[in-house]
Amino acid sequence: MPKPKSSGYGNEMKQESGATTPRRGKAGAALDARAATRLRVLNCIRNTGEASRTDIAAALRLSPATVTFVTSGLMAGGLIEEVAQDPPDNARRGRPRVALRVARGRFHVAGIKVARQSMSVLILDFDGTQVVEKEVPLAEARMSAEGLVAAIADGVKVACTGLPGGIDSLAGVSIGLAGQIDADARFVHWSSSLTERNADLAPLLSRALPCPAFVENDANLVAKAEHLFGEARGLTNFLVVTVEYGVGLGIILDGQIFRGERGCGAEFGHTKVVLDGASCQCGQRGCLEAYVGSYALLREAHDAHVVTTPTAIDDLMTAAAGGDARAQETLDQSGQIFGMGLSNLINLFDPERIILAGANYRFDHLYTEEVMARIGRGVVNVDAPLPDIRVHQWGNIMWAKGAAAVGIEQVSALKVKEMANAGA
Repeated sequence: MPKPKSSGYGNEMKQESGATTPRRGKAGAALDARAATRLRVLNCIRNTGEASRTDIAAALRLSPATVTFVTSGLMAGGLIEEVAQDPPDNARRGRPRVALRVARGRFHVAGIKVARQSMSVLILDFDGTQVVEKEVPLAEARMSAEGLVAAIADGVKVACTGLPGGIDSLAGVSIGLAGQIDADARFVHWSSSLTERNADLAPLLSRALPCPAFVENDANLVAKAEHLFGEARGLTNFLVVTVEYGVGLGIILDGQIFRGERGCGAEFGHTKVVLDGASCQCGQRGCLEAYVGSYALLREAHDAHVVTTPTAIDDLMTAAAGGDARAQETLDQSGQIFGMGLSNLINLFDPERIILAGANYRFDHLYTEEVMARIGRGVVNVDAPLPDIRVHQWGNIMWAKGAAAVGIEQVSALKVKEMANAGA
């Protein structure tokens, strides 16, 4: 099925060799100079928490007059608000110092993590304050595109029940899916949550939801959440490897998510480790996740009669801990292949840190001393230590928090663009 022309936000089209393909760029590429400055000022205020106009001018190297003009427009648009600060004890009495902060209680954004049995919905207001947290069961692990979008819309409605205005009060919805996704076009090349390939979600989401909706690879959302809230705060170049039913990779380079030209970059789980090896859920053979993902381990253990049903990962771990040689061999093979894969990532990216992240799957076997030794043997030998490797296991709601954070960024860009279009 050819990829249709998308109605995705910020997406320009061009003709090449008779084909129509999406032209991708950074999120702010379509903003004019004035809107881009507004977005810089807004992000400065958000990152600081509270900032005076003088502080903003110094941080962004803008003139005081420019900052005054820009912040006046942002306040008129309801994006920021003034707050009086208490002066220090040794300051002269008089008019309190006035700071600016992102407006509270406005422009609610829903972040969604779609898993196999459920989806986690987290609603934040514009300044990042959590308003609603909801876990919504899913009837099926895989659905048609129409069915998944309908389930997402129903779940968002349920989560918005307590909000004044309900779902109509949302400024945006950000959705995290496993798979190969063109985020700009909201086009899914392949996802383990869908029964079909090449699904254009843009028109479906536009019909099902009353606000802009964004779709992103879920590993990218974990990377964003780690960057803002977790083990990568203050870093600009790091990798997040997600280990769940499958294996994903989020790449942050120079502080930005790397997606690739077609939205298909960073597919660590589908790098090939065995020629014509085990079958992968993506339809190919020999992929890394076909030896490391939870479904792959259970398939191997079930075939070796270590577990009686191909659904109980804890049974495999318990059998290995109890001395079952076949169970231990399954885990050891998975760890060695994973270690080889991590050494390849280090050779390619030389990151500051690698974070192993997951929510529902025990993966102690992937960071044993033997696996770390395998990583060391596979990395180019230089007189420098290996990148810091950390494990951060967290619940699905933190993945949704990353989705909401990306949604807030997207809504911020849309709001300042709307102001420019209105001549403000």
